[in-house]
Amino acid sequence: MHPYVKAIKALFEQNADRALAPAMKRYMRDQFEYLGIKTPQRGALLKELHSAHPLPGIGELDGVLRELWALPEREFQYAGIALLGRFERQLPAGFAETLQYLVTDKSWWDTVDGIAAGAVGAHFDGYPAVRRKVLARWRKAENFWLRRTTLLFQLNYREDTDFDLLCALIRENLGSREFFINKAIGWALRQYARTDRDAVRRFVAAHPDLHPLSRREATKHL
Repeated sequence: MHPYVKAIKALFEQNADRALAPAMKRYMRDQFEYLGIKTPQRGALLKELHSAHPLPGIGELDGVLRELWALPEREFQYAGIALLGRFERQLPAGFAETLQYLVTDKSWWDTVDGIAAGAVGAHFDGYPAVRRKVLARWRKAENFWLRRTTLLFQLNYREDTDFDLLCALIRENLGSREFFINKAIGWALRQYARTDRDAVRRFVAAHPDLHPLSRREATKHL
């Protein structure tokens, strides 16, 4: 086990609150085990850790993230996302395979969404050629979490959003019965409406086959 992972594991286990863990597990539909460490405490513990231990090198990041993903308690995956956030503008071009692993392993909205809008968004922004190549695969994937990621990676792009691309991705997913796809469509449109309300209005009006959930989310603030 990498020293960084070993240090996180020891610190989190020392501060676990087993009384809180069952409720946290139920909130995530009993899919993951929990130590019972809530977000503010987790942030404070990571701050304490980073004041005493150096961050892993960029070349070690893939291995460290996979070790954190392999641990059963969900807080370790959250720690991995926090670590990834510190490196998201420094990731090498080939890191997309690691990002795909993080999206498709132990997948749920609590990890996928942060990775999509954070590390994936930054990675695709920094490497347009990687974005074209990876999107070509992800947008057609059977794994709907990868397709959700393609819909959400531009959430923080604002005026730099490629709205034509977003519209194309949405059209490819029209007719889906998957809640997390339809929710992502609405979320992406609602977010872009902060930049161009009229463009979102026109898109929604032009697509009567938009799922009611997507339509409701897209027009929430229009």
